[in-house]
Amino acid sequence: MLDRTKIEALRNARVPQSGHVIDGVARAASDGGTLEVISPLDGKVLTTMACGTKDDADRAIAAARRAFDDGRWSGMAPAQRKKILLAWADLIENEALELAVLGVRNNGTEIGMALKAEPLSAVGTIRYYAEALDKLYGEIAPTGPDVLGLVHREPVGVVGAIVPWNFPLMIGSWKFAPALAAGNTMVLKPAETASLTLVRLAELAIEAGMPPGVFNVVTGKGSVVGEAIALSMDVDVLVFTGSGPVGRRLLEYAARSNLKRVYLELGGKSPNIVFADAPDLAEAAKVSAGGIFRNSGQVCVAASRLLVERSIHDEFIEALAGVAKSMKVGDPLDPSTAAGAVNSLTQLEQNLGFVDEARALGRDIRIGGSRILEETGGYYMAPTIVTGVAPTDRLARDEVFGPVLAVIPFDTEEEAIQIANGTDYGLAAAVWTGDLSRAHRMVRAIKAGVVHVNTYGGSDITVPLGGVKQSGNGHDKSLHAFDKYLDLKTAWIKL
Repeated sequence: MLDRTKIEALRNARVPQSGHVIDGVARAASDGGTLEVISPLDGKVLTTMACGTKDDADRAIAAARRAFDDGRWSGMAPAQRKKILLAWADLIENEALELAVLGVRNNGTEIGMALKAEPLSAVGTIRYYAEALDKLYGEIAPTGPDVLGLVHREPVGVVGAIVPWNFPLMIGSWKFAPALAAGNTMVLKPAETASLTLVRLAELAIEAGMPPGVFNVVTGKGSVVGEAIALSMDVDVLVFTGSGPVGRRLLEYAARSNLKRVYLELGGKSPNIVFADAPDLAEAAKVSAGGIFRNSGQVCVAASRLLVERSIHDEFIEALAGVAKSMKVGDPLDPSTAAGAVNSLTQLEQNLGFVDEARALGRDIRIGGSRILEETGGYYMAPTIVTGVAPTDRLARDEVFGPVLAVIPFDTEEEAIQIANGTDYGLAAAVWTGDLSRAHRMVRAIKAGVVHVNTYGGSDITVPLGGVKQSGNGHDKSLHAFDKYLDLKTAWIKL
């Protein structure tokens, strides 16, 4: 159970100005000055953070380069590297509620989800890769009798990471945990609207004994700090979760600089397909509502397109609307809240713009469609279900990243597949059916990195997450994540 008294005390705690963490030292704002941190809970200034400059980014990259090249981390015995990472995880776990509340005040996620999905998720991810790091073996090639062929796995060097605002600790750890476990050093740039918890994590890394320069965090604008990291000749791999336009720009920056490898997770427009033979329609409605409305729809794999077999369309939408109406939207630091705040006024206005466009096309706004709780000063939106959406509508094709569900009816399995695959994205999907053969057919046919069957979400660190088409490339999570951060080197030895 969440400690409401402690949450209330943390809600009102003063948040000091946040700075960078570079070369093992917490640094205040430099020549770039500061940026105001606006809390989506009430629209008020929560604190300020350092607005990094290109020089700040370059200093962090140089520190990471030195730390990699001199072997203080990559050359450390794997058992010692593991010990430091596990100590770091312990420190994060000890401060989990404080980190969760700080994150909620910064980005608006409801506290029940935030605690599990943010600090505690990061703890589990760090421990997973720490335990795996000394189990990465090289190979002996099956060569002739006069030659010994060895395949070494080596860290790539300096990793640059740019992470989003919706789950900064969870998504950040998917990147820094395997990268650091493999022996790389890192420069991480958080989102402007959700940097505070990642800065604190970097401070805890120092406390855990991580050598200076190994894990650096530079806050500020993407157009400055992110660009400097992406254009750097000393960053060997760049990993990013965010929007498609920014992902394209990062690929261009890689081409203009050192051809660094770039791994991208660029969101989705995930289809949630409900057949009439689903084993439990009430459960499907409940889970589907959570799949789009939890965290106010601000989830990369959000089930934002609902495809419903026409014979059960009206019945299912009625059940889904009932679940959505019962979800408490509001103060994300109230443990009874099911959906918290939209991250920013800009994001809220974008969400409402999609609804206005659907309304202008004559689509039915079944529930929601408006800003709520405006008197709080915060950014809250009612769960919104839009029916009668055509597969060609922008609402059915573009990522909203808000609590807005597009509902599309279908008649046949083949039609459902065609609609499901009819976007540029391919991150996640779900199929609800009691037919085992149909389930397997759909898993094969749908173009997505993960396909859920009779559930939505919940996959843990043991399985990969990655997109196809314009949802990106490469994989976070699972042992496959190491592939992004390790080079293969062949030794060909004449005997």
